[in-house]
Amino acid sequence: MSHDYRPGDVLLLECPFTETAVTGVTRYYVSVRCPWLEVDPQAENIRWNGQRALPTPAAGEWEIFRTEPAETALKPGDSCLVGIPATVVHVQAVHRFDPPLVTGMLPRPTSYVEVLRQGDTHDPDLEDQGYTIDPAGGEPIRVELFFRPYAFLEPGDEVADRNGRAWRFDTAWDWHPFDGGQSGTPAWPLALLSRHGEPTPKEAVAVARATGVGSHADELERWSGLTLARPAPGRSGP
Repeated sequence: MSHDYRPGDVLLLECPFTETAVTGVTRYYVSVRCPWLEVDPQAENIRWNGQRALPTPAAGEWEIFRTEPAETALKPGDSCLVGIPATVVHVQAVHRFDPPLVTGMLPRPTSYVEVLRQGDTHDPDLEDQGYTIDPAGGEPIRVELFFRPYAFLEPGDEVADRNGRAWRFDTAWDWHPFDGGQSGTPAWPLALLSRHGEPTPKEAVAVARATGVGSHADELERWSGLTLARPAPGRSGP
């Protein structure tokens, strides 16, 4: 699929395990040579050393890249494999860069997808809770879209619910009523009022058909079953 991800998407990540060498070991980190990315010689004031530091269990950090054998079994000079085992995550945010971001590595990323692991609900008070990946970068990460809540809507869509109340859809759990009343969630079925202007008949029919059965609660239940998480505080829950 394209790299047009959005918050709420549930993804399966994998990266083939590739041979590399261990360059350093501490109690908290194992450093290996990155087998995929190159040093950016044109990067000013950033000089990457070509290595990736992977946390050991003692560090208490989440890292999607792992080694085989496990980090705790390695010592400097060892050969090992590095990659991503099949991992289910959900998208917290998408960041785009124009021009591409200078990181000291090549290729320079044009976007980052910030993801959370299963069981993690976004906490705005926690720094570095998520993990960022470059879905179009040099690391051969395979990204499969498992589930997209409200896949039949696009950000910015305006809809009317079963009760005639008008709403704007921003992301899966981010709804804004136009009447200024108490926020919440629209009652299905939904009628598409606007999508980049007046929607086409085909678009309107697709939304009506998709919401002819089911409910917001059903959409949320499926998402929560895959992510083992809840919408971020302030977003639309059940």
